[in-house]
Amino acid sequence: MRFIHIADIHFDAPFTVLSMQNELGEKRRIEQRNIFKKIIEYIKNEKIEYLFIAGDLYEHQYIRKTTIEYINNLFKTIPETKIFIAPGNHDPFLKNSYYNDFEWNENVYIFNQEIQKYDFEEADIYGFGFNDFYCENSKIEEIQIENKEKINILIAHGSLNASQTLEMQYNPINENKIKQIGFDYIALGHIHKQIIEKNIVYPGSPISFGFDELGEHGMLDVNLSKEKLNINFMKLDETEFIEKGVDISDIYAEEELIEKIIESNLSENQIYKIILTGNKNIDINKNKILKIINKKNILKIKDETKLKIDLEKIKQENNLKSYFINEILKNNKGEYTEEEKQKALEIGLQILQN
Repeated sequence: MRFIHIADIHFDAPFTVLSMQNELGEKRRIEQRNIFKKIIEYIKNEKIEYLFIAGDLYEHQYIRKTTIEYINNLFKTIPETKIFIAPGNHDPFLKNSYYNDFEWNENVYIFNQEIQKYDFEEADIYGFGFNDFYCENSKIEEIQIENKEKINILIAHGSLNASQTLEMQYNPINENKIKQIGFDYIALGHIHKQIIEKNIVYPGSPISFGFDELGEHGMLDVNLSKEKLNINFMKLDETEFIEKGVDISDIYAEEELIEKIIESNLSENQIYKIILTGNKNIDINKNKILKIINKKNILKIKDETKLKIDLEKIKQENNLKSYFINEILKNNKGEYTEEEKQKALEIGLQILQN
C-alpha cells in the first residue's frame, strides 16, 4: 500500500517572532497554505489512497473557521483518498473543537481518545487522538493486533522515549514496548524534525517554524508491504532557517561589521540568524546593528565572539584585574554558564581598563 505521512502543520499559528519583522509572519502563513495545497495536488495526481496526519493540523487557540473550510475543501478534491487525522496537543479533540462540531468530508476519519481500528482489505489502521492539551497515558502500548497477516499501522501524536518532565505530558511512548506490538508502520507526530527508527517514523513538519528546526522540511511518500518498507522524503518548504557564522576577528569598526554582514552570501529566499564568531576588537550592539542592516530575512544576530585578551598572562599579574579574573573563573558551582562568565569578564575588564 502507498500513503503520505505528514504532521505538525499548525495552521493559523501566530508566527510570533516572524510577525515582528514586517509582514514575514503573514508571508509564512500563505506559504503554509500553498505547501498544504501542494500535498493535496500530489496525492491527486499520484492517485494515492491514504493520507495520514499525525496531529497538530491546526492551532486550537487561533484557528479560524475559514481555515478549516479551506482545509476541508481541499480534502473534497481527493474523494478517493482516505484521510486519517490523529489530533495532538495543539489540536485536541475537544467538545468545542472543529474536529467535533464541523461537518468534515466523508473521506475524513478523525481519531479520539478511544483507540480505534479501521478495517480495510489490505490494512488495519489503528489510531489515537488527544482529548486535552496534555496526555500522560494513551494506552497505545496496550494495543493487541487482531490480524497479524495484514498490514497493521498505528497513527498517533506523542513523545518517543520521553525523558524530560515536559515531554512526559505529551503522550510518552516507550520504543521497546511499541515495537513489541508488531505494527508494520508507526506514523507519529509532535517532533518537527524527521526521525526514522526503522518503522517508527516522525515526518517532521512540512514547514519550518524557526531556528530550532533547521534543514529541509516536507512530507513522506511511503510504500509499504509485509516484506518491505520504502520511505521517500519530498521537500516542500523552499524557505529554510539558516544559521550563518561571520568571523569578525579582522573587524575594527562597526561600519566594517555591518558591511561584512550585508555583503555575506545570503539568499533572499532564506531566513537567517547571523552568528558572530572570532576575537572581537569592537563593542557589539546587536540590536543597533540589526536595525541598521534592516534586511527582512535577517531575524537575529548572536554574539559568540571572545574578548581578545590573554587571560593566562593577566591571571599571573598581581593587580586588581588578575584578582577579578581569578574570582570569576573560580565559580565551580554551576551558578553561571560559560557564556555568562565570558560576558562578565568582558564587561569587568573593560571597566578596569578605563
